[in-house]
Amino acid sequence: MSASQKGPPQGQGQYAELVQRLGQIVEALEGGELSLETSLDRFAEGVTLVKQGEALLAQAEKRIEQLLSDDGRTAPLRLPDAAPAPAGPAPAAKVARKPTTGQDELDDVPF
Repeated sequence: MSASQKGPPQGQGQYAELVQRLGQIVEALEGGELSLETSLDRFAEGVTLVKQGEALLAQAEKRIEQLLSDDGRTAPLRLPDAAPAPAGPAPAAKVARKPTTGQDELDDVPF
């Protein structure tokens, strides 16, 4: 069997394992059953795993940039600056009202 048929690419499998282990660590820490020393050890392990995950993601981003580049060299990946505004009703236009005095204002009250 060739390397391409063995399963997910090494980075993908490694990243999935990191995420799974981080989930286990979070669950253990949130359980509140660990000693302080064990909690600190798990937290340190989690920080290390997060750094490894960030490195894997940076490698993946670099690879994506290379794939999107026309000449094969790294090109900056262009992402939108902000998410599009949610679709919804347009803001209501302001309606000019004529100035009212005293009793006229009371006549506008619905009760």
